Amino acid sequence: MILTDTHTHLYSEEFQNDRTEMIQRAIDVGVSRFFVPSIDSTYTQKMYDLETQFPDNIFLMMGLHPCYVKPETYQQELEHVETELAKRKFYTVGEIGIDLYWDKTTLAIQQEAFQRQIQLAKKYKLAINIHCRDAFDEVFEVLETERSEDLFGIFHCFTGDLGQAQRAIGLNMRLGIGGVATFKNGKIDQFLHEIDLQHIVLETDSPYLAPVPFRGKRNESSYTKLVAEKLALIYQLPLEEIARITTENSKAVFGI
Repeated sequence: MILTDTHTHLYSEEFQNDRTEMIQRAIDVGVSRFFVPSIDSTYTQKMYDLETQFPDNIFLMMGLHPCYVKPETYQQELEHVETELAKRKFYTVGEIGIDLYWDKTTLAIQQEAFQRQIQLAKKYKLAINIHCRDAFDEVFEVLETERSEDLFGIFHCFTGDLGQAQRAIGLNMRLGIGGVATFKNGKIDQFLHEIDLQHIVLETDSPYLAPVPFRGKRNESSYTKLVAEKLALIYQLPLEEIARITTENSKAVFGI
């Protein structure tokens, strides 16, 4: 059984004391593919170091996280993204998008950064990995502006409603499903069965959003299996079939 964690911050400081052991725990339960999002330039070398340590398992994204789109630095950060994309192989432009939970004052430059990075993804024929928090309308507005056959990717940590899910799918996006699907108040578990499994990929967003029974604690990539088990219940399918289909879906997005 091969499971794919399509979004995990393996370089996080929260793993500094047991990072190698944590990754090995995931591999031991079948999670053998880890897709690592970029936040900003300060994490780039840490990502490269991880890839060197686990070359067969770790696949990197490049992008500027919306929470790090700051007036005084975002232009230089976008230049860094562009430079790195031109230099070597990445599997996604991400994580990119809009976050209005923490700071609404940067909306305009978040939109600019999001659109510019979508255009970079198209240039390099890559998927995008979308961060969307309290900003579905704003994210969809940019996506509609850039709508085309070569725009595709993943709505990371999808927490919207059925209508928003269908709209995302209509824009060539798959839904990244993680620990929220196991929460009593997560709500997405109430309609996921109405969405064909071909539109779903698994993720943890570790170290954040740990699934039940670890909710509120540090998340880690081995918990991808717990998310898969929840989907097995929702879709009434064997765990191995959930793993197979969601991993195939991830290959369709990432090209590997």
